[in-house]
Amino acid sequence: MIRVAAVGDIHMGPDTRGVLRPAFDTLPDCADLLLAGDLTRHGTTDEARVVADEIRGLGVPVVAVLGNHDHHDDRQDEVSELLRDAGAHVLEGEATVLSVGDARVGVAGTKGFGGGFVGASAGEFGEPVMKEFVRVSRRCADGLRTALERLAEEDCDVRIALTHYSPVPETLAGEPPEIYPFLGSYLLAEAIDTAGADLAVHGHAHAGSEHGMTTGGVKVRNVAQPVIGRAFHVYHLPLRERVGADARASAG
Repeated sequence: MIRVAAVGDIHMGPDTRGVLRPAFDTLPDCADLLLAGDLTRHGTTDEARVVADEIRGLGVPVVAVLGNHDHHDDRQDEVSELLRDAGAHVLEGEATVLSVGDARVGVAGTKGFGGGFVGASAGEFGEPVMKEFVRVSRRCADGLRTALERLAEEDCDVRIALTHYSPVPETLAGEPPEIYPFLGSYLLAEAIDTAGADLAVHGHAHAGSEHGMTTGGVKVRNVAQPVIGRAFHVYHLPLRERVGADARASAG
């Protein structure tokens, strides 16, 4: 059994330094790894240093994707480097394989982007800026799919898709429907279902709902901190040999 601790949208700044560390220090007793996204308020390096101190030396692997807030100050490369210096695996269209005991846990990650969902989604048509909006979403989804496919070749016991934007509308329930196109994209779900995963984790939708599922049967969890209401939530994934697109593990 793999114990996945997950939280997103912690939005840390200098005034919250140390707030989460006492809870994070308990992770080795209750979880095997921590997943996270949208870590800062405005994407400044000062805020990123606070996050780095919060996750440094936790005793469990930390995997992260950046969120829209982490891009706001246009210092996303510096933010990523500070987090990597603290030991985090920061992913964008990439995958990492972690050894947890005798198990191999693969995590594929991308920030993702908006665009909406089936029946109410943006199309690659019209003004150049509109076409680029959709192309960014597609590039993110393609990167996620490719990363998950690489993990399938790595004989991982568990595969996790980590995004910031949501792959399904169900975990957005509670947000105004008018802003759904800015909270996620069905292209992410298509990538997850095409390549296969055992759990999909995202944040971004602070007023959303925790539980959802892709049309292919992959459980989706919105772990934005305002949604889960705690420092992190732990999901238990049973180990299965050579997990593929048709083998689904259960998530709490």
